[in-house]
Amino acid sequence: MPEMTFTVRWPDGRVQNCYSPSLVMHDHLDIGGHYTVGDFRSRATTALDEAAERVRARFGFACTSAAATAGEITRNAARYDTDSIVEILDMHPPLPTPTPSIAPETS
Repeated sequence: MPEMTFTVRWPDGRVQNCYSPSLVMHDHLDIGGHYTVGDFRSRATTALDEAAERVRARFGFACTSAAATAGEITRNAARYDTDSIVEILDMHPPLPTPTPSIAPETS
């Protein structure tokens, strides 16, 4: 299961690196995206819950690191007004870029 990190900038400019045991974060957040603190907290914790469940389905136990990251995000989010803006600076690894298929030549 590919793990990943994502980097966010909180409203006060503080940068936080976060861990996910799954690439599922790409389904909920976009690099360069701007989200209100409330929306970010909801999206991130939902994605981290999904990631923990993917680990549980594969290995038989949930990922405590995903739960820890969700807890850190929730605690940090409580410092700000829910309408303040969080920016997603990076997500690594990125999703693979689809390779364009080349249609065979027709005569």
